[in-house]
Amino acid sequence: MRSAPNAKRWVFLVHRWTGVAACVLMALWVFSGAVMLFVGYPKLLPAQRLGTLPSLATAGCCLPVEDALRHSRAPGAVQQITLTTIAGQPRYRIKEGDGALRVVDAATGAVAPPVTDAVAMHSARAFRPGATGTLQGRVDDDRWTHSGLLDPHRPLFKVQMNDAAGSLLYVSSSTGEVVMAVPRVQRYWNYVGAWLHWVYMFRDGSKDPVWSWLVIALSAVGTVSAIAGACVGIWRWRFAGRYKSGARTPYREFQMRWHHITGLVFGAVLVLWIFSGLMSMNPFGIFSPAGPRPDLGAYRQGGPGHVRPALGTPEALQLLRTDGFDVREMEWKVLGGQPYLLALDAAGATRVVAAVDGVYRVRQALDSAALERAARQLLPYGLDSAIWLNAFDAYYYRRAEASMYAGAARALPVLKVQFTDPGRTIAYVSPDSGDVVLSLDRAQRTGRWLFNFLHSWDLSWMLRSAWPRDLVLVLLSIGAFAVSVTGVVLGYRRLVLFIGRKKHYS
Repeated sequence: MRSAPNAKRWVFLVHRWTGVAACVLMALWVFSGAVMLFVGYPKLLPAQRLGTLPSLATAGCCLPVEDALRHSRAPGAVQQITLTTIAGQPRYRIKEGDGALRVVDAATGAVAPPVTDAVAMHSARAFRPGATGTLQGRVDDDRWTHSGLLDPHRPLFKVQMNDAAGSLLYVSSSTGEVVMAVPRVQRYWNYVGAWLHWVYMFRDGSKDPVWSWLVIALSAVGTVSAIAGACVGIWRWRFAGRYKSGARTPYREFQMRWHHITGLVFGAVLVLWIFSGLMSMNPFGIFSPAGPRPDLGAYRQGGPGHVRPALGTPEALQLLRTDGFDVREMEWKVLGGQPYLLALDAAGATRVVAAVDGVYRVRQALDSAALERAARQLLPYGLDSAIWLNAFDAYYYRRAEASMYAGAARALPVLKVQFTDPGRTIAYVSPDSGDVVLSLDRAQRTGRWLFNFLHSWDLSWMLRSAWPRDLVLVLLSIGAFAVSVTGVVLGYRRLVLFIGRKKHYS
């Protein structure tokens, strides 16, 4: 008979004492999360990078790509070959089989020398024309460069530019390219935005298990405290009848009264946000793929190191120029054993150069039938369905620039295939590039709902109405912040009272 009252008492105590610290964390998380709606963690979007590159000239460029591959340690294992511009010069950028990057001068065929301070400064000035800068040395990792995508480029040259935006640029020591640009305003807002939200003051490097478990532990405590608070709030509210004061809440003091009321109104939102933040850390790998992942080798049936178009680089550039396409970068690719070239312009738009009846032509996209045949090879299982999407769905959608997913390619139409494997894997394949831009099995799709949806409200129809969604999220954030701040005041009072009693009896 006493078990229920005892259980309630423990819930009260858990909320009271975990809330002392948890409410501070929740207030900071809610405030910084609202900032992140409009200012995200630094990232260099594809269009921002491509827009700074000059057009690839046909005159004097370039030696055959085979000349560049002679410098590869294992040409047959090369993952990627890209023609781009680095420090004002055309360069072949080669990604080796182990992920290492190698740069070859496209005009001479010589391996580019190691990136020096002078090369880094040249790249920085080319990225921000007309501006000068100050080299601030090299860093392996700092508060703006935790992304694992930067790992092949470390250490990074750090250059502070004097342009109007006060840009802080990071230049790859592997290739000499600018790989990150962080304007002054974004840096300032990030101190109270993403950097604060993700507790990055405790993170050391792109891979830091101590930081990961710290965030998991803090989120777990916050979730327990918020759930306990929701239970207490419901138990103390008079749904039928009133207290002697005439109110439905027993609390008359301002802070307690409004902590109770705002907790009832916004407590569910706070619980879901803290819980989904915990899910974002994928604790114990619960959302990691359980079965085989899409086999890109079987899908492509060859790599650019040994399967390439029988078309010279200058001829390919001239074809694209004749078609009216302003090429900024070009990549050698393979699909289903057939080689092709992928060209990108300053905005990130693409064109494909592939053989059609033995003649190389510029096309808007890859052949849909060839794409479907290749997609079947992604997993050694049958296809449950293969459909072309002309609208975004619950898993494939585009996010705004502030989102950490803003750099992900999300164009339409896209080929969606679902396999009959145990994880019911879904893959989305782009006809514009031939890339598998997204794949998710059942565990990953569960993570999408428990993290992305609950945390960001990112259904495609919500994202189409940007300002109403943002307005609702801001209003909910204000309410959740009020719950947290009133809890901070109450927690402070409780802590002062507790310390005072300890001193009195000591």
